[in-house]
Amino acid sequence: MKYSVRISKEALKQLEDITDHRIRQGIFDRIKELANDPDKQGKPLKNELAGLRSIRVANQRFRVIYEVQKEQVIVIVVAVGIRKEGDKSDIYRKAALLIRTRYRGTSNRSRRK
Repeated sequence: MKYSVRISKEALKQLEDITDHRIRQGIFDRIKELANDPDKQGKPLKNELAGLRSIRVANQRFRVIYEVQKEQVIVIVVAVGIRKEGDKSDIYRKAALLIRTRYRGTSNRSRRK
């Protein structure tokens, strides 16, 4: 079953902040692949991020954190960024904050033009 992929406003901003165009395009391309069997990709997250999944992209440096909503057949990309364990700019820490505020909105854009 093919899923519709949506990107939250925050994740889209995080993507646009990536200055290397090749990396950014590679991340967008990988996000598009989430349309096919998203619940079989990446790994399920735990604790505060339970219910979300994470995939590694761009030479394993970046993470794409997403939610699969099976009832609506959509994937929502919640956050995109670099894993920096223990750092306040760590993408998992940012994702937890976004979940608390419930990512204020989503975009239907699944790729940059």
